[in-house]
Amino acid sequence: MAETTTIRLPPPLRARLAALAKQTERSAHSLIIEAIERYADYEEELRRLVREALAADAAVDKLGEVYRPEDVNAWLERLAAGASVTRPSAWRR
Repeated sequence: MAETTTIRLPPPLRARLAALAKQTERSAHSLIIEAIERYADYEEELRRLVREALAADAAVDKLGEVYRPEDVNAWLERLAAGASVTRPSAWRR
């Protein structure tokens, strides 16, 4: 069951919300719920991406293999052109 939470909206924001509700033929409540859900999704995704980036960074530190972007790009360009190329050499931090 849903619980009630009270929020205090500044009058200008409340007016904007009322206008949007009228224009979209929705309730202000549904707009608020959707906005909160979107923000929660965004924050959760951001935190997931940060965790993944930190884990990837830790893996790089553990393995010690890092490739310079310019080496990888040059290799991919030669590969796409059909040239027989060897993989770039790893570079350590």
